[in-house]
Amino acid sequence: MRAPIIQVRDLTRVYHTGSAEVRAVNGITLDIFSGAMTAIVGRSGSGKTTFLNLISGLDQPTSGEVLFDGEALHPMNEAQRLRLRQQKIGFVFQSFGLLPLLTAAENIGVPLRMRQMAAKERDGRVTEALSWVGLLDRAQHRPYELSGGEQQRVAIARALAVRPQVILADEPTGQLDSATGRRILDLLRRLVVEAEITVVVVTHDPQTMEEADVVHELHDGQLIATRHKASRFSTAALN
Repeated sequence: MRAPIIQVRDLTRVYHTGSAEVRAVNGITLDIFSGAMTAIVGRSGSGKTTFLNLISGLDQPTSGEVLFDGEALHPMNEAQRLRLRQQKIGFVFQSFGLLPLLTAAENIGVPLRMRQMAAKERDGRVTEALSWVGLLDRAQHRPYELSGGEQQRVAIARALAVRPQVILADEPTGQLDSATGRRILDLLRRLVVEAEITVVVVTHDPQTMEEADVVHELHDGQLIATRHKASRFSTAALN
């Protein structure tokens, strides 16, 4: 039976621009279940990226709460939230986020160096991650020597190398053609099925919405619909 890895309760984030008040996230309550692919969808400005920042502790809510694996984020100080991200969360971005002067292997090793991991273990994890995404033969190539799809696979390997509980992906297929995007989605599905990692994807991509086990739709900062893929993720399994 699946259990929620992230619990969101009446979450609100308000920004002020001059005298204007913008409710980027407005009273959202939902659960993100372990071992599933969840898509957060909606038009630009619907609050998707703000929501992702809040559930990862990159931003603080105006009100409401987020619990990650049963632990509330709002009482944590910044050092504690940073440690949570370093140890339990992997990130994948639309623009790949690779450092241009570093090789693929060196890029994957960056978050491991930040954790002050010993060189032998770090090198082992880098090799394992590159092998997992099928890029071991591209380990010494720099980003400009890689295709867009290969760069995104390196970004996924970087997230995977920290052995996270959850991977948060912000428009991971946004800069890729449909065929390459399909391969990235297949890779994310393997993370769920084979590596038992929970994947949360912010997306406009219809392919991603179709692939996801659960789809949460946002509009003007509010949750307006939730859809479950019965064939993979039955409603009974959520209860």
